[in-house]
Amino acid sequence: MSRWREEVRNQSRLAIPVIVIQFGLMAMGAVDGAFLGRIDATQYAASAIGHSVMFVFLAFGMGVLTVLDPVVSQAFGARDTPAIARAVQRGIVFALMLSVPIALVLVPADHLLRALGQQDDVVAVGSPYMRVLILSVPPFLVFAALRQVLQSMHVLRPLVVTIVVANVWNVALDWILIDGNLGVPALGAIGSAWGTVIARWTMLLMLPFVAGDALRRYLRARVSRLFEWTALGRMLRIGLPAGTQWFAEVAAFASVTALMGVLGTNELAGHQVAMHLASASFMVPLGLSMATSIRVGNEIGRGDADAMRLAVRVGIAGGVVVMAGFGILFLSVPLPLALIFTHIDGVLAVAVVLVPLAGLFQVFDGTQVVAVGAMRGMGDTRVPMLIHVVGFWGVAIPLGWTLSSPMGLGAIGLWYGLAAGLGSVAVAQFLRLRIVLRRGVSRIVIDDPHVDRE
Repeated sequence: MSRWREEVRNQSRLAIPVIVIQFGLMAMGAVDGAFLGRIDATQYAASAIGHSVMFVFLAFGMGVLTVLDPVVSQAFGARDTPAIARAVQRGIVFALMLSVPIALVLVPADHLLRALGQQDDVVAVGSPYMRVLILSVPPFLVFAALRQVLQSMHVLRPLVVTIVVANVWNVALDWILIDGNLGVPALGAIGSAWGTVIARWTMLLMLPFVAGDALRRYLRARVSRLFEWTALGRMLRIGLPAGTQWFAEVAAFASVTALMGVLGTNELAGHQVAMHLASASFMVPLGLSMATSIRVGNEIGRGDADAMRLAVRVGIAGGVVVMAGFGILFLSVPLPLALIFTHIDGVLAVAVVLVPLAGLFQVFDGTQVVAVGAMRGMGDTRVPMLIHVVGFWGVAIPLGWTLSSPMGLGAIGLWYGLAAGLGSVAVAQFLRLRIVLRRGVSRIVIDDPHVDRE
């Protein structure tokens, strides 16, 4: 029990700041939605679908960058300073490289939205909204890379400070640009996009100053063989499956959002209210997942297999307990929760039906994300990727569409499909985790082990 208590303390010290960071990143979009939800359903719906489509591609980039979790956390556990410096600078290279294709995909935003069957009024607002947000892609991904590095080294205070400042700044920008204050015309959804661009650049430019030498010494370190293709290839063999896994999950939720837009503006906006709440609850197990991944990587770097397995057990238990609480909350008080985001009657009517459905899959969501985080800390990403692809695109989307359209359940049917898909993913990922733990793991080798050490 003493080892359990110690591991709970270790993960809590990591998880609580990481959860704050997750909430901070999610809060920007939620605050934008709260401002727009009180103005007009079309503005709210357009920003919702635009943000969802864009985040599908950002999620792929963020997923690829999670390769820094096992690489840096294991190097940190082994006290391998040169490996950390190489990982930091290679992470920035990956982030900038990923920004280019993601930005190019988003340029024809109007064609993307029409291909998804969105109504003309939503496309008219959503396409310029997405084009403005393209300017935020490079700072968002570079910040994501630096964040993975600092988290893996347990340097969390600078991230929390940066996120808090960026969120306060984003609220002020929404008040000025969306509502039209201080002599600025009311720009609605376009104003929220410009606010997001400014806030994301602020995060990136602020972080190195707040983090100080804990980050800057790795940024200015002279790294040999930075662009060695063999080492970059090893990182991509871990990162690309993780990126595909994130893409599969986020794209599934975005597809449901697009199908809601086909059903109607109120359905889309009501769905987005439920998604804001489900996303907020998901930030907690996602933070636990990242903390578990870091602790697993640290113990692998130290060569302590028993401590690594204990970190996995503590992480899974925490995810289940926390999400059971959120499930009860969503089932009990859907209307007060929906009123946080909108007072539009037609939108509320949809939201209060969907929020309890979100409560049905909370425990599944918590289990699968922590299990995936634990396996990522071990460098195991290929099979978890396949499980996500099959669970979301072989179960969730086909079943949801069948229940929604041919069987006539509409918005409810789509959410039943999500619940079934998440349930299947959670069971499969948990079983995969047990197999990996029985098999045993060793430290990931990215560079030639005979390179000079400091």
